[in-house]
Amino acid sequence: MTYHKGALLEGNLPVSILWYGEFSPAQKSIIADFLLSLNPQKNQLGSHFTTPQPSVSKRWHTIQTYMKKAGKGQTRVFIASQFSDKNCSLGKIFKKAQVFDLANQKLNSKYHGFCMSNCGFHGSNPQHNSAFIWVGNTVTPCPGQCAWPFHQPIYGTQTAPLGPPNGDVGVDGMIINIAGLFAGTVTNPFGKGYFVGSVEAPLEAASACPGEYDKGAYPGYAGE
Repeated sequence: MTYHKGALLEGNLPVSILWYGEFSPAQKSIIADFLLSLNPQKNQLGSHFTTPQPSVSKRWHTIQTYMKKAGKGQTRVFIASQFSDKNCSLGKIFKKAQVFDLANQKLNSKYHGFCMSNCGFHGSNPQHNSAFIWVGNTVTPCPGQCAWPFHQPIYGTQTAPLGPPNGDVGVDGMIINIAGLFAGTVTNPFGKGYFVGSVEAPLEAASACPGEYDKGAYPGYAGE
């Protein structure tokens, strides 16, 4: 992965979440807990816990390694604010270009092309030094594309899907996509960070080898 000398999201990183549409308290908790689990966990005395492996923070250490190589500080995530719009006040379907405008208003939604082109994306507003991620719940429109390996894939080897760790195929699928996009956002927030390929279609920290979670992975099989 090549570093292009641009800004990275280092230090304390405030994250605001917009829940656009219906999300239960349990679903909100799963996603918020995942984001916080990127940080190394400490006990009340300030010592690091010995967490079961593999852990989210252990996987995230790869991203922290990129930061260190670029001479940047580590990234520590905290939830700054949360907003809910369960009635979808601006409608349920947007074109992708509109999502950029809505993100600047702390609003988000489903965009035309979801599932067909990708399962989410990240963007930024350099003028406001801010970045955003959009991810949709895939449980109804396209779990075979965007919730694999927790749902039967639509192509490749038709092995049995893995059990979703939180028992929610849609939200656990969202976490897969949030994780990859969050890695790309932190290491390439404004288009001049870590990536390979062209600026117009960069392959980032998690998209260079999509769907490969361990040794021996291939389409339809997550790896050992």
